Amino acid sequence: MNMEEVTYHSETTLSLPSALLERRVRQRQSKVSVLKSKLKRGITCSGQRVRSTLTGFFPVVKWLPKYKLKEYAWGDVMSGVIVGIILVPQAIAYCLLAGVEPIYGLYTSFYANIIYFLMGTSRHVSVGIFSLMSLMVGQVVDREVFLAGFDLNEDSGPDVFNGSRDTNFTAGKLHTVELMGLQCGKECYAISIAVALTLLAGIYQVTMAVFRLGFVSVYLSAPMLDGFATGASFTILTVQAKYLLGLKIPRHQGYGTVLITWINIFANIHKTNLCDLITSAICISILVTGKEIQERYKDRLKIPLPTELVVVAGATLASHFGNLNGVYGSSVSGHIPTGFIPPQVPRFCLMSRVALDAIPLAVISFAFTVSLSEMFAKKNGYTVRPNQEMLAIGCCNIIPSFFHCFTTSAALAKTMVKDSTGCQTQVSSLISALVVLLVLLFFAPFFYALQKCVLACIIIVSLRGALRKFKDVPAKWRASQNDAIVWLVTMFATALISVELGLLIGVVFSMICIIFQTQNPKVSLLGRANDSDLYEDMEEYKNLMPPPQIQVFRFQAPLYFANKDYFLKSLYKAVGVEPFLELTQRRKAEKKAKEMSLKQAKANGDKNNGEVVIGLVKRDLEFHTMILDCSAISFIDSTGTATFKGLLKEYKDIGVSVLFATCNTSVIDTLKKGQFFGKNDKDMSSLLFPTVHTAVLYANRASAALDKSDDCGVEN
Repeated sequence: MNMEEVTYHSETTLSLPSALLERRVRQRQSKVSVLKSKLKRGITCSGQRVRSTLTGFFPVVKWLPKYKLKEYAWGDVMSGVIVGIILVPQAIAYCLLAGVEPIYGLYTSFYANIIYFLMGTSRHVSVGIFSLMSLMVGQVVDREVFLAGFDLNEDSGPDVFNGSRDTNFTAGKLHTVELMGLQCGKECYAISIAVALTLLAGIYQVTMAVFRLGFVSVYLSAPMLDGFATGASFTILTVQAKYLLGLKIPRHQGYGTVLITWINIFANIHKTNLCDLITSAICISILVTGKEIQERYKDRLKIPLPTELVVVAGATLASHFGNLNGVYGSSVSGHIPTGFIPPQVPRFCLMSRVALDAIPLAVISFAFTVSLSEMFAKKNGYTVRPNQEMLAIGCCNIIPSFFHCFTTSAALAKTMVKDSTGCQTQVSSLISALVVLLVLLFFAPFFYALQKCVLACIIIVSLRGALRKFKDVPAKWRASQNDAIVWLVTMFATALISVELGLLIGVVFSMICIIFQTQNPKVSLLGRANDSDLYEDMEEYKNLMPPPQIQVFRFQAPLYFANKDYFLKSLYKAVGVEPFLELTQRRKAEKKAKEMSLKQAKANGDKNNGEVVIGLVKRDLEFHTMILDCSAISFIDSTGTATFKGLLKEYKDIGVSVLFATCNTSVIDTLKKGQFFGKNDKDMSSLLFPTVHTAVLYANRASAALDKSDDCGVEN
């Protein structure tokens, strides 16, 4: 009687706890019926559906009528005014990064705040101009401006702004390119590239929202995003360093911007403008001191110190009355007009040139916005809708692109200011937009004499938080070496190669790390804790005993095509028996024994002795059953199913039974589809068990029944 017969005859005597678990029968609708029902819901029109759609697209319609004026107004007004005061100098400064005129930064901040007020689901996020987005836009703008034949060495300070974007005179000479039948100068071409890029990024984001592709952001891990932001911050610092020294060198086009820019800076260090250098030193000292005071006494200070505004106001007055531009040749912002430029359709002929560049912009803008929204929603006890956030940030890019704006995103620093100054709703964004509007209508021309080195100082000091993350690397390494390596690789790739390639390398490398982890997971043999039904890793816990003549093996990863070889090798190594080698050794021993028996039989004239000897060469193993603990196997593919089938057959050939325990329903369903349990799952009850302990009990009883049948056979 073999093991299968014993199992068959003992099924009625072995009590299987798995019989207590009965799977629910789920009837899934066909894809056609599901599609029909969705289409029916989609085309149904009613008053309730119109209201639901309206409040879905414009959440402000739902929450604004419930606005608690006495409770919320003071916090919203205070946070809105403070963020607006911070926003104005940053909006002007970040235009240096974006490669466009300062007025466009103010436009971007104004429109983005209004649109997010209407469409955003977060109460605290501040959407507008952001240093990382400005850098990525600026790299594309400078590349296209250079390819169009404009001189990147030109100082745009003396440009004459006449309220039109169709002509641009620079340094007394005219160089134009034709766009849609109109002649376009350097300033006009730069903002045309920026708005075309912004429109495409917004279209990508809205498309992702429509098709529910928000899951893309899950591939941007926190260590990867942190490393990307830090590497980009180092690039921003490098790009702005020339303004601190008053050097007029073009931004490098292509890879290795950081290295080549620093080489150019040191090659031209003798041309440093002392006026800009001294101004930069004074401004950085004041800004850093203000930030340190703010951080040290943040519990006592009711509102953040408006250090940037103080520095901008003081530097503008000093530059104006000291005539620093005329006397020392210091670069200044130039004329910033009041009012608004008439809207204009983005130049579609430019979009093919920047279509690929808009993809990382769209993904990063969405990822930062959603992550900040969810972070502050969790902190303040409410929820946000990621898909609506993607739609909102997409519209914050599409609509403003018709009003000469460039790409926006949520900004961490300004969001933290809103949260710390009592912000309750997005009414604060409306107040911030009003502050920017006042500057646009009345105060913009007063920034004419503001030195560019002052704007560079504001940008560089705002990077303190990102650059400080270098101090966290040892802690990251101690917490998770994998996360620390992802951070370092992404940071160095972003800083030393390029921002776009750094993002791609970071995503690919982080996914490779995950794949590597699943390809080389932890494996272990389990032992039993005293007389309980608890089985755990014998290498990790003390006082565990393996079940007699049973090996319990755990594989802590999904089982699929990429790691099935590692699974088999680790299993063979752990249990100490590889079926193929065992069979080979037995065949060799059998062959050798047969030869010896034949020789002996030939010498003795006994023809049957060889067969008797052959039956004695079988080697007893240390275990008769192997149990696979599948609790850590989240899924398997067809290769995994085939691997399990191979294990059953190989170990059966050497007299070892293989049982499976604690499989989740996904794994069970995959095994059923692959007919792992035989026709109509007839072998399921003898192969699959709900716990390791029930599998151990079954193996012991089956082995005892087999031994009893063998004893009966010997007696007979």
